[in-house]
Amino acid sequence: MSEKIKAEKRTEFGKGAARRIRREDKVPAVVYGHGNEPIHLTLPGHDTMMALKHGGANALLELEIDGQTQLALTKQVQIDPIKRHLEHVDFVAVRRGEKVTVDVPIHLVGEAARETLVVTENATVQLEAEATHIPETIEVDIEGAEVGTQIHASDLNLPSGSTLLTDPETLVVNVTQQVSAEALEAELEEAEAEAGIEREEHEEPAGGEAPAEAAADGEAASEE
Repeated sequence: MSEKIKAEKRTEFGKGAARRIRREDKVPAVVYGHGNEPIHLTLPGHDTMMALKHGGANALLELEIDGQTQLALTKQVQIDPIKRHLEHVDFVAVRRGEKVTVDVPIHLVGEAARETLVVTENATVQLEAEATHIPETIEVDIEGAEVGTQIHASDLNLPSGSTLLTDPETLVVNVTQQVSAEALEAELEEAEAEAGIEREEHEEPAGGEAPAEAAADGEAASEE
């Protein structure tokens, strides 16, 4: 489902112009696609951030540009690593009913059996889907999964109208035996030995003898 955002065409470019746009709580953006020249836009910061959060990795926005509506699929989002605000968004223009290629995140639901380790071997799968019916995630049910359970791309339950593009034999989720702390320590020691790393041994005095300083303190105390 698309979210409506009112956009403004921009004529200023460069880092200075982008900084001025962000100071006004707006976001510079570009729409590519369909053989047209890129459309450079300014979007409202808060509304755009919320729309992207709601839509997920493949958020579909309905951009209102000069009184006309353009469906735009999110392709790349740049976020400030410190302030966490939007810096720039790239979109690709799409039409209703048009098929698009997207990478959809895997979402695990449920809990595997005890003493297992669930490894997501591939965090996304590639699908072809209608632009207006892109799934936000692909759910994988691992409830009660035992050691040795493997879920491949061909095992995924895809939404109606979606086609798997990822190799069907691709391993998506692997359930293995949970490794104990003792086994991890043994593996670490073995790896260190192979790398020629020697651990420092902290030897305690034989026979439980007290360190010399402690013994001397004890003698001084007995003389007082």
